[in-house]
Formats: sequence, structure tokens, C-alpha cells
Amino acid sequence: MQEHDVKYLKFKTYLNTYCPFCHNSFNVERKDVRWTVMKSIYQGQEMELKLSPYLDVFDVETSLAMPRGDVLDDLICPFCNKSLVNKDIVCAECGSPAAEVIISAVSRLIPFFICLKHGCEWHGISKSDERKIKLKIPRQEMPEQDQTLRIHNFQEVPYGYTSELALLEAGRCLQCKNPKCVEGCPVNIDIPNFVRLVAEEKFNEAAKKVKERNVLPAICGRVCPQESQCEATCILGHKDRPVAIGRLERFVADFERKMDLVKVPLIKTNTGLKVAVIGSGPAGLTVAADMRQLGYSVTIFEALHEPGGVLTYGIPEFRLPKSIVNFEIDYLREMGVRIELNHVIGNILTMDELLEYFDAVFIGVGAGLPSFMGISGETLGNVFSANEYLTRMNLMKAYRFPEYDTPMPKGMKVIVVGGGNVAMDCARTAMRTGAAEVTIVYRRSRAELPARGEEVHHAEEEGIKFMLLTSPVRYIGSDFNSIKAVECIRMELGEPDSSGRRRPVPIDASNFIMECNMAVVAIGNGPNPILFQSTPNLKLNKWGYIDTDPITLETSIPYVYAGGDIVTGAATVIQAMGAGRIAARAMHEKLQKSPPKKKKVTT
Repeated sequence: MQEHDVKYLKFKTYLNTYCPFCHNSFNVERKDVRWTVMKSIYQGQEMELKLSPYLDVFDVETSLAMPRGDVLDDLICPFCNKSLVNKDIVCAECGSPAAEVIISAVSRLIPFFICLKHGCEWHGISKSDERKIKLKIPRQEMPEQDQTLRIHNFQEVPYGYTSELALLEAGRCLQCKNPKCVEGCPVNIDIPNFVRLVAEEKFNEAAKKVKERNVLPAICGRVCPQESQCEATCILGHKDRPVAIGRLERFVADFERKMDLVKVPLIKTNTGLKVAVIGSGPAGLTVAADMRQLGYSVTIFEALHEPGGVLTYGIPEFRLPKSIVNFEIDYLREMGVRIELNHVIGNILTMDELLEYFDAVFIGVGAGLPSFMGISGETLGNVFSANEYLTRMNLMKAYRFPEYDTPMPKGMKVIVVGGGNVAMDCARTAMRTGAAEVTIVYRRSRAELPARGEEVHHAEEEGIKFMLLTSPVRYIGSDFNSIKAVECIRMELGEPDSSGRRRPVPIDASNFIMECNMAVVAIGNGPNPILFQSTPNLKLNKWGYIDTDPITLETSIPYVYAGGDIVTGAATVIQAMGAGRIAARAMHEKLQKSPPKKKKVTT
């Protein structure tokens, strides 16, 4: 961690640990974290004992080596020098002596017992009191770049948790018997156990636990909307802010990568069967990883010149560094997954031709066809779809021109139409390319903004303006056929529409003109028709997306499966991964029960 980051790590626990005799506090601030420190005797020598910030277990800061499992001779108050060992209490787990201290929490004093055996976590208080103690530890915020500095660079904004902050946050988890957070996770990560491992400082084991269900934890920890998924169902959230599950997921994944602890699983089985995956986005990568681990030969066909799908072309560097995406993809390559770039399936190969070579196919091409409003002036110069703008900036590295060949789209007054995460990405990118003024134009109110709260907060910090209840009606061009202004109309909210949100209704005679010299339209995407044109027997639904079996995700073509945005429309990374996991399981079951007949061509 860099030196200038330290100032962001201050926090207050509101917990104090006291001597039951002299009532002096054992709390000490170290490295900007408040610890509980006492005097102890081990093998006849005096040394210092440090409790973890959430008061579960102790560690030893001393030149004396105390192996886990050894027992302290005594624990002493450094102020009154009285022994804290309670002769009437022994550890209920291991029978070792226990010391008694007092904790203040929720305006009451609670007896707290510390087993003197190093590594034993027994504390002899009721579950009710334990929850009250945990509730007094506030949710830990992530250190991040100062907003006045970050608008001039494309470096990642949040720095991530330090180990101290991760320990504190993991200590807030109530370890529920019926964890609702797991139900809220589209890939059903064993959240309580991975958080428990973090609390025990077993960071590598925690990363491995997450990877049992999620092959892209460093990515999901950064871009998934945990606040509306796993964290939304966290029991702690009923009385306080929920456990920061996504931030802990990012922490353990980053720890595993930075400490070079990533281990590629050994593929012990070889089924002799081959699977093709069309698209290397989150859904495709998940299917590839799952099927490879089950012993299948897997080939990914990617249309672009770099793998990753929306992770590479859609999400900016300051939100998801491409080095992390590349690391995760290299992990799949080391597993034996083959990736063929610059392969547009539907043109280079048809679905029928793929099925001659492969036993099963998964379609995970996303929804990459940009949507427009169909208003006048959309063909003017410097009017971009979000897809084109972000692809230029992210995949083609326009923000690093002239080091890369793609020129950077620029405007001094920029408007971004839309209110989702993509709109925030476009607006924040425009601000970093030198725009003097960036305005998000959204037709509903702030309450209906579909973007993550964190993205809206960061955008506002960076000086981006929000013009809500407003919709463009036409773009106005200059003599050189480049945009110079946009005509907008004010809106008001009417009755709810099919999405459940109140429908925006134009206000008569409320039109006005906004000057701008660049516009980005970020109002959603549709399915790209290239694959469908060469596959007429692939059934589509009324919205033009692939129709699949709701249980298995198999399409109308046997042994062809689909998942992610090409089935659901625009959704989240983790939802696409969840679909990939379902499809992989169903594909495996069908291939094992009834593999397809012998194919015409072999490779």
C-alpha cells in the first residue's frame, strides 16, 4: 500500500475492552486500526497479547515464538497488574484456562472470556451478545483515489481493502444458520464460509472457497451489483449496513493473485468429447471453465481480436483493469481451454458446421447491437452509440492515442443519454478525456436511475451533472454535419409501465436547447443478427433473443445451449455467469446420458 493511502484507513469501532478490576481500557491504536492489547506470561516470560479488532481470537506480537495450540501461563492487566484468569471459568471448547475482560457494546457492559490457548476461538458469551458486539463494528469503506486527481487518469478508482480492513469487515458477519446471502448470489457462492476464512486470516483458503463456484472472483468483486443481490439479503442489513461481500470477494481474489498462490486445477478426466463456446464474455468463460474441469475439450470462438467480451470492450479501465481480465483468461488457457480470436460465427463457420466438429455448442454472444431513439440527427458526426464509444476507448485503447492507432473521440461539452451503468461509464470516460462539462440526460427521476449507487456517487464526485426528467427530441447539426446542440423536452412521471417503473410523460411546450459537441447514446442493446441469419432453425422469442428451455437453457437445436444477455437481454456479469453454470451442468448431463451420433468430420 502506498504511503498516501494511509489517511483513508481511519475508522472507529465504538468498542472498548476494559479490565474488570481497575476499569482501564486495553484499546490501543496501531497502524490506524484500534487493537486490544494486554500483558501475558508465556513459559515464564512476559510478552504482549493482541486481540483481533473484532475480538474473536488473539495473535502474539513478540520475539517469543508461540505455536498455535500452546497455552498462556497467565493474562495480566498492564495497569493494575492483576491476573485476568477466572478460576471458575474454563474454555467450553478445549478446557484451557480462560481470562475475563469487560466489553462495552450497545450501551451495556458484557463479560467477555478469552481462551488462553493460541488459536482457540471460544469466547463464552451468548449468541445475542455476540451479535450486539458485531453490530457495533461499522462497515469498512474502501480507500480510493481522490476525485480531483482521478479525473485525469484511467487508473482504478477504489484501491481495495487492506488485510486489516478485510479482517474488520469479515468480523461483522453473523455466520447465520440459514444464510440468505447464498440465495441472493446467482452462482451460489458459499459466502458464510469464505467470509469466516477471511476472519481467520486464511485468505488463500477463502479465495479457493469462492472459486469453487465463481471462476472470475476478481472481476465480480469489482463490477457486480452486490447491493441488489447477495448483500440485499444479508441478515445484518436488517439492523445495520450489510456485510461488504463484494469487497471481501475482491480482496481474497487480489490476495491470491498478488501472492502468486493461484493453482490451475489438474484435469483428471478426459471424456473424449468436444464443446464449442461462441463468445468469450462472462457466460462463455464460465461454461468453458466448468466443462474443461469435467474433462471436455473446449474451444472458445471470439469475434473480436481480444477475448473477454463486455469485460474487455465495455467496462472502462478505471472500473475494471484489463490486466485482471487477461489474468483470468490466461488461467483458463492454462487449464487447456483453446481460444480462437477473430472468428465471427455465422460468417466464418455456421452452426451446422460447428456441430459437425463438436458434440455440443454454447452460445454466449451477448447483446451487442446498439439501440437508438430514432430521432432526427442521430447520424451527425460526434454522435456515438455507447457500444462504439466504449469499444474505441477500452478495446482499441483510444485513451492512449497516439501510442495506439485509434483516435480518441473528444468533446468539450458532452451529453450522455441514459441512466444505467453504461451511461455512467461513458460519462466518466468523457470526463477523463478532457471534457469541460459532461451531463447525463435521463428521462426518469433519480429514484429510477438503474445504475449502481456506487457508480452514481463516483460520477457526482467527479463533477458530472445530472439532468433528470429530460429526454432528447432531436440533435442539431452544424454546417459541417457535426453535432452542435440537442433539443430536449421536460418529462413528468405518470402511471407505472410493464417494468413496474412510472412511465415518463412529455410536458407540453417544455422544449429547450442544450449546447454540446459530442453525444453518446446509452439506452440499451439488442441481439446481433449475424448468427441468426445463418441459423434459421434457431428459435427466437418475441423480443428477438434466443428462446431456451428455462431449466436446461437448451435451444430449439439439440445439443446447442445459450445463456447470458443473448437470452435475457442486458443483465449483470454474475447473472450471465449463473446462466453459464446452469447450461454447463445440463450440457454435461445430456452428453453423459446420450452423446450425439457419430459426426461426419473429426479433428
